Amino acid sequence: MSAETGFSQSLERGLAILASFRSERPLLGVSELGRDLGLSRSTTHRYVATLVALGYLQQDSASRKYRLGPRVLDLGFSAINSMELREVAGPHLRELSDATGYTANMAILDGLDIVYVDRCRSAQPRQREIDLNLHVGARLPAYCTSLGKVLLAHLPDEERAARLEQIDLQRRGPNTITSRAALAAELVRVRRQGYAVNNEELAYGLRSIAAPMLQHDGSAAGAINLAVHSSMVSSETLGDSLGPILVRTAADISARLGHRQR
Repeated sequence: MSAETGFSQSLERGLAILASFRSERPLLGVSELGRDLGLSRSTTHRYVATLVALGYLQQDSASRKYRLGPRVLDLGFSAINSMELREVAGPHLRELSDATGYTANMAILDGLDIVYVDRCRSAQPRQREIDLNLHVGARLPAYCTSLGKVLLAHLPDEERAARLEQIDLQRRGPNTITSRAALAAELVRVRRQGYAVNNEELAYGLRSIAAPMLQHDGSAAGAINLAVHSSMVSSETLGDSLGPILVRTAADISARLGHRQR
């Protein structure tokens, strides 16, 4: 395109770098990006360094490769309301909240955090105490939330291990898991049983249970959960009382996303 059109080659290259990251290729190095775009290593590195400085890319400390950064997600918040996942899962989330009387949430995984993409709040007494001022676009550490644990559990083994090494396991609630080995064992158990329970790991008084929304290839597009105050449901009965309806709802959404039970 000619200069008269106002076309910016630098902007095009920067956006092309961001577009190179896909769900099947979440981590890319400078050499890979240069090959994809037909750019020299030095030129690619210059663009990547700029995108890192602006928050659109971040470097993975284990592999030294790059992944999309939080600023990319910020750009996408205006599109969240029209994203397919919300269109598919939204009605199910509302039905889940109505049927149980508890707040239902939907989130995706972004690096070491979860990002809320939908919420159906309950008007039950004490529910507001555990809402934590959360809203669509809010972020929380994945390791101490039921949504995050179920999403981490459904990552490929190598990717899950790499992310676990990066987590700063700070105590957030009375029962936060602060041992890397214990968290790894917990994620194996979550993957096996199909749902995750959070018993005051994020904050005092907050319990929740989450299940994954699976895509055609078995990967998790996101997760849904039910959040309750500890006075409403005991930790011993959380899985038995809310697990079946939550897992069934997640399975219904997964089927609409193309997932088929093996």
